[in-house]
Amino acid sequence: MLSVDKRYRFVFKPLVFAASLAPAVLFAAGAFNLFGQSLGPDPVSRLLHGCGKTALNFLLITLTVTPVRQLTGFTHLVRLRRMLGLFALFYASLHFLVYLILDQVLDFHAVLQDIVKRPYITIGFTALCILIPLGVTSTQKMMRRLGRRWVKLHRLIYVAAIFGVWHYYWQVKRDVREPLLYACMLALLLGYRIVMRWNARRRLTSKSGSATAPERI
Repeated sequence: MLSVDKRYRFVFKPLVFAASLAPAVLFAAGAFNLFGQSLGPDPVSRLLHGCGKTALNFLLITLTVTPVRQLTGFTHLVRLRRMLGLFALFYASLHFLVYLILDQVLDFHAVLQDIVKRPYITIGFTALCILIPLGVTSTQKMMRRLGRRWVKLHRLIYVAAIFGVWHYYWQVKRDVREPLLYACMLALLLGYRIVMRWNARRRLTSKSGSATAPERI
């Protein structure tokens, strides 16, 4: 029987990688009208929104790993978190590249104007800029090099997720139900972390108080 390490290395990680790459394959098939796939009458808009929403999905899935691991006891799920986070960066980068190349046709002046003048693009671009250093420093070597600073740096994923949902909400002009659903899911994930941290501090304070309290006779 395979050990846990081998199961994750040779079974679970390849499966998660293939599943994570599937949206990009479907987008590519639609762009070239392969296998009966089509992006419809407005392919650029379909690609732009599809890549952006997929990036947001992966951000939320990445943030879901810790609660699921803690609630279920499946501690080895953490082995998949880096891959999921990198796919969030991958699809966020595709989202921006579709906007830059296909939507703006490499008009960098127009892109800079959009980033400065359109708040929802400003926030979305900021989220991408946050994700880039997180992806670059996601290796074990960078974890060892940065030490405690690595943990502080990677807490910026919360900011990136908030900006991502905010970007989606502002981008939608009429029906905001789906962005609000994403906002509720993110609030639940962040709220869980706040409650767990508060409980941990309360237990620590309680233990410290018990240790320093005078002995009762």
